[in-house]
Amino acid sequence: MRIGELAALVGVSTRTVRHYHHLGLLPEPARRVNGYREYRLRDAVLLARIRRLAELGLSLDEIRDVLADDQRRELREVLAELDADLARQQEAIAARRARLAALLREEELDPDAPISPGVAEVLRHLPAEGSRLAAVDRGLLTLLDTVTDPAARERALALLRPLTTPEAIARGRELYRRLEELADADPGDPRVAELAAEFAAGVPAEIAEAAEAAGDDGAAGDEAGDGAAVWLSAITEELTPAQAEVVRLALRRLAERRKEGR
Repeated sequence: MRIGELAALVGVSTRTVRHYHHLGLLPEPARRVNGYREYRLRDAVLLARIRRLAELGLSLDEIRDVLADDQRRELREVLAELDADLARQQEAIAARRARLAALLREEELDPDAPISPGVAEVLRHLPAEGSRLAAVDRGLLTLLDTVTDPAARERALALLRPLTTPEAIARGRELYRRLEELADADPGDPRVAELAAEFAAGVPAEIAEAAEAAGDDGAAGDEAGDGAAVWLSAITEELTPAQAEVVRLALRRLAERRKEGR
């Protein structure tokens, strides 16, 4: 991703991204031979985290402390202080106080804690480690929580809730596991198409409709400003070639299923 694409994904200006680079909050990626910075999904997740903490009222210095090594202790302390301040303000900040109260009820806090309860609930069902795609999904859900308004976020969560049943969770983790087995495989491995078909088969129709916007029959484009291509590129660049091919083929199958009216 270029800096403009990164900023658009997270909902900030390129000037803000450069400012965070200058302050040392957001590490600046190495430049390619053409002179452009090349951002990846992990940069977008970190930028979204910084934005979310800023929305909660933390100063840039406090955000830096939260992102430091002792972030769990520091985050609890600054959130407790902020909650006390918000208690003295007007009813307009009631929603923000509720979010903070939910955070402070947690026994342990991690850097991903400042997210809405609905997204946090979905994240709890994703594997915490051992799966590249699960890590990508966690990152995208964090971005969703930051860059969408509450109404749009709730619509997205409503689509995802059928995937949080015990049966769907077990099936999803098995698919994540099998995808990891293809990490070193060739994209032409017959298991790739087979797993893509199983991924697509397990996607509810409502989610399939939303996934159709992910690209032209699942293929990433190169045109600047193509938001669908940017999202698909952000996903696949974190995966190995065979894993990325599973994602592309699954999206293509979903698009074909939609065209057939299933």
